[in-house]
Amino acid sequence: MGHKMHRDHGGDIDTAATRYGTGAWIDLSTGINRRPWPVTALTDPALQALPTGAATERLTRVAADWFGCDPRRVLPVAGASAAIQLIPRLLPRGRAAVLSPSYNEHAASLRAAEWQVEDASGISDMAGAELAVVVNPNNPDGREWHPATLVDLASRVGHLIVDESFADPRPDLSIATAAPVNTIVLRSFGKFWGLAGLRLGFVIADPDLLSRIADAAGPWSVNGPALEIAAAAMSDRAWADDAVVYHAEAGLRLDRMTLRAGWRPAGGTHLFRLYETPDARAAQDQLARAHIWTRRFPYSDTWLRLGIPGARHEWDRLADALRLP
Repeated sequence: MGHKMHRDHGGDIDTAATRYGTGAWIDLSTGINRRPWPVTALTDPALQALPTGAATERLTRVAADWFGCDPRRVLPVAGASAAIQLIPRLLPRGRAAVLSPSYNEHAASLRAAEWQVEDASGISDMAGAELAVVVNPNNPDGREWHPATLVDLASRVGHLIVDESFADPRPDLSIATAAPVNTIVLRSFGKFWGLAGLRLGFVIADPDLLSRIADAAGPWSVNGPALEIAAAAMSDRAWADDAVVYHAEAGLRLDRMTLRAGWRPAGGTHLFRLYETPDARAAQDQLARAHIWTRRFPYSDTWLRLGIPGARHEWDRLADALRLP
């Protein structure tokens, strides 16, 4: 019988509650927007019927407009994570170079699909691989690469996957508008719009590859409510502008607070910040006792990642937990 490998992730609030007690937890472990796009009442068809082709086409057009690319190159999928699991099984297996440290599902899904996986510390280390994987901006340290750098990398590898799950506030980083034919761009809906429970993402790629992914995913892979909500949310540019401004300012506020607590900023994006702490386990424990959950990493004794608090009472609780005056 196969053994299911445990994969380390944020969002395991049940684990936190089991260890530190139930209550009003603030989950800062994921980097998901805590000020989500406001969902209003859904139309009955979105809830009662199978997803329609018209709804899928509408979301595809809206998403393509947001990404700045041809709708024929956009495929809605059941979360970027679904694509991460599926794509390695559709490409010819070989050597995969994953820019590391990064989101751990990429290497894990490639190994599960019987690829030879190598960690790469820089772009120059990836040349010659059958598949290269870059998260831009990177999770958890926020490293970023100019699109021209990634276009050049694409010319040196068999296929290139660029995971842009945290790129919605940063269109200047996106390769979606001019992705080479061998490049696959992944986008998340749940993170920036704060609705991760809808399990929605997008693949931007050559139409022939999108057709293979759609066939492998099967019919109705994205549910009707997700199609309707996402089309409305991604059309709401005023909300998106406000969200970008809030998170840009809030990230600086979080940096100031943690500096006063003796931590040092170590990177991040609009939706999360990474800190160098004296002891990540102790820092996580200190906040968890105040029912604030954060993310530490098995490969670092000092790194702690925090999402951005979403309301005044969350900021106040965090300041109290950090014992700030």
